Amino acid sequence: MRKLYLLCLLIGSTIMAQEKPETNAVEVSVLAGNVLPHTPDLHHLAGHPEGVLVTFAKQSHGTKEWHRAYNYPDFGGYFLYQKFNNTFLGENYSIGAMYNFYFLNRNLQFKLSQGVAYATSPYDKEDNSKNKAFGSTIVANTNIGLLYKKENIIDKFGIQAGFLFTHYSNGRTKSPNSGVNTLLFNVGVNYDFDGEKSKPVDSIYEKVNYKEPIKYNFVLRSGINESPIINSGQHPFYHIGFYVDKRLGRKSAVQLGTELFLTEFFKDFIYYQSVAYPEKNIDPNTDYKRIGVFVGHEFFINRISLEAQVGYYVYEPYKHDIPIYDRVGMKYYFTPKIFGGFTIKTHLFLAEALEFGIGVRL
Repeated sequence: MRKLYLLCLLIGSTIMAQEKPETNAVEVSVLAGNVLPHTPDLHHLAGHPEGVLVTFAKQSHGTKEWHRAYNYPDFGGYFLYQKFNNTFLGENYSIGAMYNFYFLNRNLQFKLSQGVAYATSPYDKEDNSKNKAFGSTIVANTNIGLLYKKENIIDKFGIQAGFLFTHYSNGRTKSPNSGVNTLLFNVGVNYDFDGEKSKPVDSIYEKVNYKEPIKYNFVLRSGINESPIINSGQHPFYHIGFYVDKRLGRKSAVQLGTELFLTEFFKDFIYYQSVAYPEKNIDPNTDYKRIGVFVGHEFFINRISLEAQVGYYVYEPYKHDIPIYDRVGMKYYFTPKIFGGFTIKTHLFLAEALEFGIGVRL
C-alpha cells in the first residue's frame, strides 16, 4: 500500500503544479446516507453513515488547452471523514486528488476523486471478526459525485447539494476484502477566494486534429494480493498485456487486447481447495494461469487519462471467479510513448488486485 500512497502524492503534485493564473476555492459539505450491501454476507454492515467532505480546488481559466477542452474544470485535493455508524466498520479518513467537471452553464458539477483512506476498524480475528469489508488499515478510496452548485451568491460564498457515491477497498492486498459502498446526500457551502473570473470561449481544441493511426501498447501490471483464505499469505502477481488502441478525437480512444494473468496465490489456493474439499474433485496440478481478451475505453484529460476495460477469460482451467472481469483506473503519460498507471481489477463488485503498471505506446 506504500506504492498506492506514493502514486497519489505523484498525481496530487502533478495536478497542483499547473501554471498560474488559477484561482482558489474551497468546498465544505456534510454527508448522510446508506451503506449499499453488494453481497448477502454484508447485510450486517448496513447502516446510515455520515461525514464531512472538504475539497481544495484550483479553478482553471484557460492557461492550458485542456482547461478549455473540458469547460474549465477544477483540480486539487480532498479530505473525507466518514463515520459508518456501524460497530464493525468504525470510521475512515481519506485524502487524495480530485477533478470537478461542469455542465449546464456550470450549475451541474460532476466530481471524481481518488485517494487512500485510513480505516480505524479493519478485520481482526479476535476483536473484529465480522468486518469482512476490508482486512487492512490502509485502503483505496474512490468517490463519484453529482451536485447542483451555485457560486458567489453572497459575496464570495455559494452553496452546493447533491449525491456522492463512495467506495473503499484494499484490492485484496490482504483478506478479507469485500469492500464497502455508500450512497450519501451532501449539502454544503463553497467559498471562492478570488471571486468570479471570466472564462473565454474555447477556440483551440476544435481546430486540432487528434486522430491517430492504430497504436500498439505493451503493459506490465504487478503488485501483491492474497487468496480469499484469511491469513493465507500475500503473493506477487504479474499481469502482462498487449492491446491496440485507436484514438477517436481529443477526449477518447477505444482499445482491443489480450493479457496473461500470473496470479501466484492461485498455486497454493488450488492445492488447498483440492485437499479441503475432496468432493469437488479438483486436480491439485490444475494450471493456475489465465488468459483474457478485453475491450476498453480511454478518456484523455491532460497527461492524465482515465481507463476502463471489460474482459472475458478465454483460458481459465481453474474456475474460481465469474469469467467476466473489469478494470478501472488512472494513467499518467511521462512521455507520449511511456506511461504508468494505477488500476483496480475486479469481478463485478469483488476486487482481485490493485495493479501498478508501466507500459509503452508505439
